[in-house]
Amino acid sequence: MNDRELGCAGGQFMDRGRMNQNGVVQPLLTDLYQITMAYAYWKSDKTDDTAVFDLFFRNNPFHGEFTIFAGLEECLKFLDSFHYSQSDIEYLKQTLPEGIEHEFFEYLGNLTARDVTLYAIDEGTVAFPRVPIIKIEGPLIIVQLLETTLLTLVNYASLMATNAARYRMVAGKHVKLLEFGLRRAQGPDGGLSASKYSYTGGFDGTSNVLAGKLFNIPVKGTHAHAYITSFSSIGELKTRLIKHKQTGILEDLLEHAVRHRSLLSHLLDVSTEESSEGELAAMVSYAIAFPDGFMALVDTYDVKRSGLLNFSAVALALNDLGYHALGIRIDSGDLAYLSCLARETFEKVAERFKVPWFNKLTIVASNDINEDTILSLNEQGHKIDCFGIGTHLVTCQRQPALGCVYKLVEINGQPRIKLSQDVEKVTMPGNKNAYRLYSADGHALIDLLQKVSEPPPAVGQKVLCRHPFQESKRAYVIPSHVESLYKVYWKSGKICQQLPTLEQVREKVQISLKTLRNDHKRTLNPTPYKVAVSDNLYNFIHDLWLQNAPIGELS
Repeated sequence: MNDRELGCAGGQFMDRGRMNQNGVVQPLLTDLYQITMAYAYWKSDKTDDTAVFDLFFRNNPFHGEFTIFAGLEECLKFLDSFHYSQSDIEYLKQTLPEGIEHEFFEYLGNLTARDVTLYAIDEGTVAFPRVPIIKIEGPLIIVQLLETTLLTLVNYASLMATNAARYRMVAGKHVKLLEFGLRRAQGPDGGLSASKYSYTGGFDGTSNVLAGKLFNIPVKGTHAHAYITSFSSIGELKTRLIKHKQTGILEDLLEHAVRHRSLLSHLLDVSTEESSEGELAAMVSYAIAFPDGFMALVDTYDVKRSGLLNFSAVALALNDLGYHALGIRIDSGDLAYLSCLARETFEKVAERFKVPWFNKLTIVASNDINEDTILSLNEQGHKIDCFGIGTHLVTCQRQPALGCVYKLVEINGQPRIKLSQDVEKVTMPGNKNAYRLYSADGHALIDLLQKVSEPPPAVGQKVLCRHPFQESKRAYVIPSHVESLYKVYWKSGKICQQLPTLEQVREKVQISLKTLRNDHKRTLNPTPYKVAVSDNLYNFIHDLWLQNAPIGELS
């Protein structure tokens, strides 16, 4: 299949068969200092040096105790296409300081990721602080040049997927969640990424049409208040006729709706004079356009005195002609009270007019919803079937950045450590493997980091697990199951694993979350999940720490 631009944000997304490649993700999507360091390495004759970098985060987001790893597929696509074009080289010649030798630019022009090896945990897996989610091995200069781009591909993706997973947990598995955040997202790329990774984290669909096309995500939506307010009276209706679904005979939908509205006003104790005639006209018009998909916004004027009356009248009119409405959306007001009022209204209509499907009409709620809003609505016994969530979801307002870092841990087979007065920022040196140890009940107990030279922990065998920096914190663990977390995803210039579909990654998220105890996942004061190092790695870290820490002198 030939590459072709899809015309998004200046042709940024490229259709390459199954894998949609964002054209913005290229070697120049990096910080300048990566390229100046590359020149300094090259000038220092370090072209044959090999290095290992760990990509990890230090703290879980949103005051929680887990993170969902996402963005791996985009990282692999980046490695697959990594190459400085001639125009890139010409730009760098103009941009970098004078005096850089011509041979360096020739060197850059020949660089690819062929000699890089990338290890990672599976995308969609629950991850924890300090455990590298990606491990990169290869020539020092190339793996250094990858840093910024890999971080930008993983940071927001993982943050977004985690945020979405938290919304899914508080909403419950029976409530639908829709992402409505494109207009509030940080630009076109932010909007597309939000749609993709909110779906990964457990949302059911998006309002973003391009995201639906690119990622095969279900696209959902209703209409805006503007559609309702664009009508002021039934006299503005230029089309009133609609074919009966079974007979094909044209009938006047407005006539049916007006008749039902009169009957409903007595049932619901609402005067037709109080309700908006323009709203009724707008709903009739929309129902004629979408008779099998009629879902109406009911809060433009007054939900109780106008919106529910007019919607129910039009829905019953559609029923006369063989169609079933879908439901309503409420975008303002007391969502708990109004959703209960709507459900009560639908139940009355279902009983009075003998239309049992009215009991099942969907109630969608939007209006600046966040985690705390849903928790509060749960406590109030809301009757909402679906939440449309935008701003708080896509901007991750509670925590706008995950804070992944990319640290050198080994060069030419020799371990490297970064020291700091802030112990949290001390790195764990050397090339390491990571394992997840499980209890007999199937829950994850602890993540264990070991030197690659150590044998993996064995089922039924006692393992000493130590806190990496606090000597007294240690425990023996006898695992009932041991999971090796890393797989080789990229080696010798090609992807080494069958990449999962977005649906499979989405399913992986929920499976992985089920391995955590509920106290790790609760929203208030969750229990921290333990991350440990082997006794061998603990001693290795602290010996290296002492070797590199300067000795003070008192005088």
